[in-house]
Amino acid sequence: MVSRSYMNFLDLASGNLLEIPHTPRSIPRVMTVPGIISDLDGYGPHGSNDGDSEIASSICHERKIIVTNMLPLHAKKDPGTAKWCFSWDEDSLYLQLKDGFSPETEFIYVGSLKADIDASEQEEVSQKLLEDFNCVPTFLPQDLQKKFYLGFCKQQLWPLFHYMLPMCPDHGDRFDRTLWQAYVSANKMFADKIMEIISPEEDYVWVHDYHLMLLPTFLRKGYNRVKLGFFLHSPFPSSEIYRTLPVRDEILRGLLNCDLIGFHTFDYARHFLSCCSRMLGLDYESKRGHIGLDYFGRTVYIKILPVVYTFAGLNQ
Repeated sequence: MVSRSYMNFLDLASGNLLEIPHTPRSIPRVMTVPGIISDLDGYGPHGSNDGDSEIASSICHERKIIVTNMLPLHAKKDPGTAKWCFSWDEDSLYLQLKDGFSPETEFIYVGSLKADIDASEQEEVSQKLLEDFNCVPTFLPQDLQKKFYLGFCKQQLWPLFHYMLPMCPDHGDRFDRTLWQAYVSANKMFADKIMEIISPEEDYVWVHDYHLMLLPTFLRKGYNRVKLGFFLHSPFPSSEIYRTLPVRDEILRGLLNCDLIGFHTFDYARHFLSCCSRMLGLDYESKRGHIGLDYFGRTVYIKILPVVYTFAGLNQ
């Protein structure tokens, strides 16, 4: 039964957060809480409801691919050797995500570096980062990086998601299609980098924040059965605000190519579902304590996943 009651948003965080939905149209594996990505019961490694699903899940290689705009690394060049030196950014939230997993879990980080690496050095740097940090850098051309990050992300998405319409220079710029095209191109480059390293039947891909909301579309197109979760670290605006974005449908459809979408609060999830209903005509329903959207034969789950900070981080 389709439900639009606000009270059903209690389902998004009710019960055990580790509980996994049991529905006939579930995707094999989805993210359930920050730091935990688990298997859905009743599905084999290829999405079929076979008797070997539990065995397949138990022997599945535990590898998580965390995708962020910026890698959780510090980068600096040694003036003596002219070589690049890297170290973990211990304050990065993305680095702390590993705390919720077992020690046997392998992590690969995909993202850009906070430094400009010359094209002649990129291959050497990529090899070093993979061997020493299990990181895979995405090198965007400087002009593309500027239009993507400083342009579309910071001038248009960030103000809009924080309820600042472009009515004055301080509240972002009016829509610029060249910046949007840069956003599309950058997201595709991130997806291409993931496809170089992914084992689609085994790996879990966890995408973070508004910089990469189109990435799921490109990744789903390349691997239909990819296990894909997304977490939005910013607010999601009301439908009245969000509908002012000319590319609103493209971004919604990008997110709906995930298996699970996580939000900080009830309100952000409610706004997202309202946008999907009003702009795409999609209905949502409560499925045994979980909110699900049916999208082209898949169930996309919505969850409230508050970010947890460590006591050590708070003390600092």
